[in-house]
Amino acid sequence: MQTGWAPSAGPAAPVPARPWRRWLLAATAAWAVLLAVLTWTSVRDDPPTVREQRTLDQAGPVVDRAVGELVRAAGATNLLELGAARVAEGCRVTPFADGARLRRDVGVLAPTGTERTVLTGIAERLPTSWRARVGSGLNGPELYADAGEFVAVEGRPTVDGQVRLVVDTGCRPTGSGYAPATATATGPEAAALTAALGALGRPSDAAPELVTAPCPGGGLAQTVRSAGGPGPAASTAALAALAGNAPLVDEPPVYAYRTGPVTVLAELGPDDAVRVAATVGCPG
Repeated sequence: MQTGWAPSAGPAAPVPARPWRRWLLAATAAWAVLLAVLTWTSVRDDPPTVREQRTLDQAGPVVDRAVGELVRAAGATNLLELGAARVAEGCRVTPFADGARLRRDVGVLAPTGTERTVLTGIAERLPTSWRARVGSGLNGPELYADAGEFVAVEGRPTVDGQVRLVVDTGCRPTGSGYAPATATATGPEAAALTAALGALGRPSDAAPELVTAPCPGGGLAQTVRSAGGPGPAASTAALAALAGNAPLVDEPPVYAYRTGPVTVLAELGPDDAVRVAATVGCPG
């Protein structure tokens, strides 16, 4: 029989940590830090990669400049009017976030049978970065272009001897909203509007609607518009003298003509309502 102390039953000595585990933890921490730095740098410096990263107030200047490019490409003799900006709210950016959509349009003269030629000429004069092209749509030729910053441009014929070019942001966050540029109609377009209203038996408009777009080479394209209510019976024939009997469009109830640098577009609506727009385009 063996006598003496019984062997100790205490805890075993700790096993030394393996060096590769420490390196793995250090590498994981370093990788996490690197990802955080790259993410912060991308958010700060990289351009947006989806439309939802640009708000409506950020897209507004892009739309305005695009309208100016379209005006220049259309040419002063073909330009009819700049349409008012339209903001439609209530669309969905995501299933959980509301947004808004901004559209602006430009009316261009295109007599029946010339629509494709007009659209092709506009496409050729747009910036090459827009990759503008004209294809066949369901109801005739259509123009497509990319104005940048996820702003689309489309153009197609209408039924009244025009093509309508539309600049569209698509649905995106509203941000602080779209703020149109402010200006004052004091040039030849204001005088042309007053003369046309007078010929149609309408008083001059003390506060006409004014729509502008920045021209690529500087200055502004402007449309000043009066949308009066019902009044005395009017006829577009009353504008013949102002047109020098050489109208651009004479398809009642639509009549358009040039007077100096101004294009005047008149439309007679139901109940003898009169809508008149006078427009000055961009040089070149």
